[in-house]
Amino acid sequence: MQQTDEKEAITLRLDTLRLEHRNLDVIIIQLSSQIKTDQLLLKRMKKRKLWLKDMISKLESKLIPDLNA
Repeated sequence: MQQTDEKEAITLRLDTLRLEHRNLDVIIIQLSSQIKTDQLLLKRMKKRKLWLKDMISKLESKLIPDLNA
């Protein structure tokens, strides 16, 4: 039971992170297309997007079962 609950929690967290990642992608594209853009804000958003990508990768790897060779 506990393992199932943990997988569900990870899956829920993954969904949340993926949604934020997609939303940031849209915002970054919109900001990049503007003539006058706050470069510091854009840089922070890109950094956050990379962090989200790393977190998503780490959580996805937790869902892959270990294989004992």
